[in-house]
Amino acid sequence: MRIPAPVARPAGGWLVLGAGGARGLAHIGVVQAIEARGYQIAGIAGASMGALVGGIYAAGRLEEYSEWARGLERGDVLRLLDFAFGFPGLIRGERVIGALRELVGDHLIEDLPIPYTAVATDLASQREVWLNRGKLFDAIRASIAIPMIFTPQLLDGRELVDGGLLAPVPIAATRQMRVDRVIAVDVNGPVSWMNTKLEPRPEEIAAGHGIDDSTEALDEDQPGSLRERMAALWEDWAVATTPSRKKPRRDGPDVAFARHHAGAHGPRAAGAGPARPADPALARNRHLLRVLARLRAG
Repeated sequence: MRIPAPVARPAGGWLVLGAGGARGLAHIGVVQAIEARGYQIAGIAGASMGALVGGIYAAGRLEEYSEWARGLERGDVLRLLDFAFGFPGLIRGERVIGALRELVGDHLIEDLPIPYTAVATDLASQREVWLNRGKLFDAIRASIAIPMIFTPQLLDGRELVDGGLLAPVPIAATRQMRVDRVIAVDVNGPVSWMNTKLEPRPEEIAAGHGIDDSTEALDEDQPGSLRERMAALWEDWAVATTPSRKKPRRDGPDVAFARHHAGAHGPRAAGAGPARPADPALARNRHLLRVLARLRAG
């Protein structure tokens, strides 16, 4: 990712950090690159790992978190896992959140020096939830709650799970903000290791990253985008836990979802152009959220 150096220090812009699991650690480098070029980050919205990195940056402790994360050994990671051994999820997440709270401190979102929004998913309504008030790590814990891995976060009477299910790159959370620009970061897009405009660094060559593998054929059965991978994970889980359920084809949109999605946002304005086609992976995620909600209720 190349960010042009500004001639003069520009006005502030919002940074949107997408979901991505361990890949989300790359957000740290993005923040450092943006600041090194003189840009001012006026606010942050994030989902899943993007919410974690963004929240820690907003609290002013990103450098300390980066050093802490780089120093973790396998044993340290295992000691941070508190297994739940129950249906809602495999890991409670209290230990890792406790360690982060000790490192960063306990903050209220409204007291942070810059605006911050963590995006989660409401398990009951299957809708995005924008968390911009309350305890910082309650919001982060809700946004990183990968279903069946972390237990859902109960917040204000709602069960919240990973925001990346419905908003892998939560740009919509910035719509009400008056800013000059929005920089959105998706760490899950297909990117070639070789950038023809840059000479590879010696460490990249040593690691074998100087080879352009973008033309290699992809396995058609393997989902590519984050939404598709998460949809596939949920679908496999649903098939495994519901014997009568058949695995659907993944080559078309969910028509029921398309009707629901259009109704949720009201009729389109005259002259607004053709409706955007529904995202099949997003449709499956919404359907599987309903499946999990029914199982939780039963």
